[in-house]
Amino acid sequence: MRKVLLTAVAVAVLALFAYARHDVASVPAEPASVANGNDSVLTNAFDKQISNIQVEGQGTVVRILPDDNSGGRHQRFIVRLRAGQTILVAHNIDLAARVSSLQEGDNVTFAGEYEWSPKGGVVHWTHRDPAGRHKAGWIRHNGQSFQ
Repeated sequence: MRKVLLTAVAVAVLALFAYARHDVASVPAEPASVANGNDSVLTNAFDKQISNIQVEGQGTVVRILPDDNSGGRHQRFIVRLRAGQTILVAHNIDLAARVSSLQEGDNVTFAGEYEWSPKGGVVHWTHRDPAGRHKAGWIRHNGQSFQ
């Protein structure tokens, strides 16, 4: 009986370790939907006024806005997708590193949560959730990942 109990504990510890390692957010080199230039999830969400969905996208920075310092601090910039839609990216710089050396005309790849707005929408949650309750997002710029 003791041997069975020790084996069960060992298996549980290994499973917990494997889950914890799997749960750590990794930033893919380039998601398939992004590599294929597929903006359909984002354009569909905008067209149908859908919010609270996880998205991935890629686009060109067309405007860098001042940081939003009310509440959690956010680095803000507007990205134009290949389909022409513009999206505000609000990147929490209290929880993740600032996207360094970002300039208008730069290409960025991102993952986060989309919220509809009449101007094209907002992508936020581009960082890890310290509480582990929300799917991690990220931004990739010039070969560096920020989350």
